[in-house]
Amino acid sequence: MPELSQLLDPIRSEIDLIRQLCTLFFIVFHFALTFWTYRDADRRGAMGWFWGLTVFVFDIAGWAIYMVVRPPEYKADARERDLEIRAKEVALARDLETCPACYKPVEKEFLICPYCMKKLRKPCIECGNALKLSWGVCPYCKTKQ
Repeated sequence: MPELSQLLDPIRSEIDLIRQLCTLFFIVFHFALTFWTYRDADRRGAMGWFWGLTVFVFDIAGWAIYMVVRPPEYKADARERDLEIRAKEVALARDLETCPACYKPVEKEFLICPYCMKKLRKPCIECGNALKLSWGVCPYCKTKQ
């Protein structure tokens, strides 16, 4: 048996070096995975400190759980989508009016609501344009109403 141990002595140092390099790789990988999870969770609004700590303690199992339950989109993307939706709603509200009685959409030139028959505007006696009920003068032809 001493002959076998003498044969393995030259490659033992190489095996120790490989083992140390693998250990170093897994330590760096562990911290990198923890840092990535913290940043990703923080950008998604999912308590970054909690998920970073979970991955730090439970390693790959914590990361796998995070990947299953993490929010589907970033906070910035969700905020941008909400702003776009609000901008579209404002544009639609500017282009369309609603009936004060039934709240259904009506066009600006409608004299009555086609749904509930509420009077919305009156026609000008001279030019026939739709005027608000409270207007005393037609702004199109200057005729008193």
